[in-house]
Amino acid sequence: MGRALPEAPPARGVLRGAPPLADAQEHRRVLPPPALADFVAHFWTVRWRLDAPTSAETLPHPCVHLVVEVDGEGARAQVAGIHRGRFTRRLEGEGWVFGIKFRPAMFQPLVGGSLDRLGDLALPIAALFGDDGEAWAREVLAAADLEARIAASVALLAPRLPPPPAASLRLRDLVERAAIDRSLVRVDELAEAAGLDARALQRAFRRHVGVTPKWVLSRYRLHEAAERLQSAEPPPLAELAAALGYADQAHFARDFKRVVGRSPGAFAAGSRGE
Repeated sequence: MGRALPEAPPARGVLRGAPPLADAQEHRRVLPPPALADFVAHFWTVRWRLDAPTSAETLPHPCVHLVVEVDGEGARAQVAGIHRGRFTRRLEGEGWVFGIKFRPAMFQPLVGGSLDRLGDLALPIAALFGDDGEAWAREVLAAADLEARIAASVALLAPRLPPPPAASLRLRDLVERAAIDRSLVRVDELAEAAGLDARALQRAFRRHVGVTPKWVLSRYRLHEAAERLQSAEPPPLAELAAALGYADQAHFARDFKRVVGRSPGAFAAGSRGE
């Protein structure tokens, strides 16, 4: 593939990841080559060898992944749809995972139909990519290193990628803007930014992104909250709630606990303990 691909920025949405990553032999996130950049956010891999079982927890992004995994239960290759709740994975023994993270709205052009049908599902790779998908999985399993796995992935995807549809590009850019633009806190603001009415935005998100606009806004607010609560000096909860656009601290605390499973205060204290 020529020159080494650059590393991707650090992950957001990690709730509990330090124990497995500290013991991992490898943890990398690599940006795609230009041929895939419209569609793929990055490639990622984690390899672990643990003396004791542990759990990793994340708040997944509105993105589909292709994943090949090897652990004590064997090997599997799957298409992982958007996990709408908190994702918890128990890790033990020795294993590794290789994944391709698609950008928001950019998996739908590969498969057609409405992407919300994949929500919370993990399908065998052959269900969407047939024999080519199974051949890709075998190449990934046999590959000597991350670079070889990426090369196999480029060979699978590059011939399949259509010219990026304009609707997908608009929604991709809108969702990625919502991830960083703290002025977008309500669905009507997102609809105005898209130039659509709220009902049309809902339909477009379900088809192309796979989740609702409200889910996207809530998820990114919780990513921001988790990151700031894990900092060395977490902000006061009332201040954080206001900064994230919540009506009050109680609303923020209920929303956070419902999804994360712990109150903001308990999460911040636990993060410092970890």
